Amino acid sequence: MPVISSKGKAMPESPIRKLAPFAEKAVKEGKHIFHLNIGQPDIKTPVEAMNAVKEHTLDVLAYSHSAGFESFRNKLAGYYAKHDITISSEDILITTGGSEALIFTMGSITDPGDEIIVPEPFYANYYSFSTQSTVTVVPVISQIDNGFALPPIQDFEKLITPKTKAILICNPGNPTGYLYSKEEIKDLAELAIKYDLFLISDEVYREFVYDNSEHYSILQERKLNDHAIVVDSVSKRYSMCGARIGCLVSKNKEVMETAMKFAQARLSPPTLAQIASEAALEAPESYYNDTVAKYKERRDTLIKGLQQIPGVKVATPRGAFYCIAELPIEDADDFAKWLLDEFHVNNETVMLAPASGFYSSPNQGLNQVRIAYVLNRRDLKKAVNILKLALEKYTQKKSFITEEEKVSL
Repeated sequence: MPVISSKGKAMPESPIRKLAPFAEKAVKEGKHIFHLNIGQPDIKTPVEAMNAVKEHTLDVLAYSHSAGFESFRNKLAGYYAKHDITISSEDILITTGGSEALIFTMGSITDPGDEIIVPEPFYANYYSFSTQSTVTVVPVISQIDNGFALPPIQDFEKLITPKTKAILICNPGNPTGYLYSKEEIKDLAELAIKYDLFLISDEVYREFVYDNSEHYSILQERKLNDHAIVVDSVSKRYSMCGARIGCLVSKNKEVMETAMKFAQARLSPPTLAQIASEAALEAPESYYNDTVAKYKERRDTLIKGLQQIPGVKVATPRGAFYCIAELPIEDADDFAKWLLDEFHVNNETVMLAPASGFYSSPNQGLNQVRIAYVLNRRDLKKAVNILKLALEKYTQKKSFITEEEKVSL
């Protein structure tokens, strides 16, 4: 029988999607699921984007340039200029989602066996992309007790080896919601320059910052021009996850020329999705403001509810639309399956993402879950109440089983 590749066997399952069979079974049993496991916004996509697709006048759905529409890249440069980021269309490569931008980045700057240092917990697919690229992720563990702040720079420095090619961050963070400060970005910039490393920043959630905070991009550090690579996407900003349009941004010409070869190999990003994404840039400022306001209200509703559940520890996120919650249990994977398979309140239950899949270090995050606050406030309140009742019953059940085991011994 033909043998599957070792790389294929090493590819991790998605902690976000691996429970799908349990969810499908629950739905067939008539249960309603509150999906807190996946960052799929319910915010409406800008009408400008939808109308652009409806009203297109194309006779042939042809390839675009491998770098994406020049008109789109010019408009993106204008968008970044509003955020104090000075780049040109030549510094932008349109990709099939932010995922492809990161895959192109890893392909352009690393060789098999090279290392990338990543603060963890981190977006689970970073581990998948690194496996695909035969790159080793070297984790630096951040802590829930300080809100998952950037670990001390010394923790990064002691991990740097001749194989280290880059440091990768997500700002604001998925899954933690942590927003890196200007000072933390500057510390990372100094380290990248000192050791001649790339600094990669996933800035997909740039617009979503709260409490009068401001996002500071690595592209605002002029001295980082040869080191900085940004991964971006329309998925969350414009609620266009299905468009699969992202971009790679860097002023390093050699990086961009190399990434272009990967882009040429996959021919071009999708044409209709680019039309929609370019038009989304015409959305009024009120679209961003209203969206951010909704997520802040949802964040406040979720965090307040979680803080009222005995034994739950949660860090308040200052960006994105996720948080990590530590639960009074030992095995979040088992709990998440049990929620779908055995528990409901009036035929309603909750789907969570076990956080262990957001760590590459063994035995980390075993009692943590990632929660996406992408539901409306009414549904979030119901979901939190279901979670509270579930934890009460689950811990009683586990306690009863333990007592039974003691008796049997």
